[in-house]
Amino acid sequence: MNLSKKSLEKLRILINEETEYRSGPKLVEFFNELGFYDSYGKGFPSRWQYTDEKLKTINGSPILEKCIQNVLYPSNYIGRISDLDDIIAEFNKFLAFDKWIVTRKGAEIGFSPLEKIEFDDSDNHDNWFLKREFGNVSLENIGLEEQVTQVLKQRISEIEGCFLANAFLAVILLAGSTLEGLLYGLACKYPEQFNSSKSSPKDSNGKVRLFKNWTLSDFIDVALDLGLIQKDTCKFSHSLRDFRNYIHPFNQVNSGFNPREQTAKLCLQTLKAAIHEISENVYKINK
Repeated sequence: MNLSKKSLEKLRILINEETEYRSGPKLVEFFNELGFYDSYGKGFPSRWQYTDEKLKTINGSPILEKCIQNVLYPSNYIGRISDLDDIIAEFNKFLAFDKWIVTRKGAEIGFSPLEKIEFDDSDNHDNWFLKREFGNVSLENIGLEEQVTQVLKQRISEIEGCFLANAFLAVILLAGSTLEGLLYGLACKYPEQFNSSKSSPKDSNGKVRLFKNWTLSDFIDVALDLGLIQKDTCKFSHSLRDFRNYIHPFNQVNSGFNPREQTAKLCLQTLKAAIHEISENVYKINK
């Protein structure tokens, strides 16, 4: 199996944070299980660079298949197999262009070649999401501290200004950071509910991480688990999070990412959808 640059990039995201957050030492442990003999210490490259280098090395070899099987191993998803199937379905959208597909039969992860490129056209779903009307999107109804609410409102105003000015990358980056600030504020207001969620991130000892060590992905998954956002908004929020990673210029250069108006519009709409749904559902944890 030989994967394209975009598919390898998606696999790197799956390994580094989407399936679970892997720190530098955890990444070394992950790849050493595939036959490498690395150690973590001074001079260790960025997590992104390290994973990219390893995937480039094993691309086209049977080790790549083993790598994918390890990151999608069903026993790691006990109690949330539906999440695994969603991850596989999303990954297959990339693999389709390489004429491959990941399959799951019970506890077995396999691979099947495709005779032609087949992929799901998600444009209709994107268009439906973009056309959703939210009425008066109000941060005040969420109940965060007044100072936090005002900062978030200022950011939203700035995001809308950037969109009108065709500053699409600024829209994407600001929308991601604003969503993370909103969810972080909610976690601080309702720590018991966020910490007790089955989706809350744990350290190697099974203890819930401090909020400052949560990723945006963690906050999104917990928000879904608590019923604060809907599944489609969760999906688009993860896409927004992926785009936000291009805050690093070299990541943007390496991926060839070029923000378009449609992408910026989708990110802004995702932020509005999250605010709208949280304002309607926060009562579920405000007890």
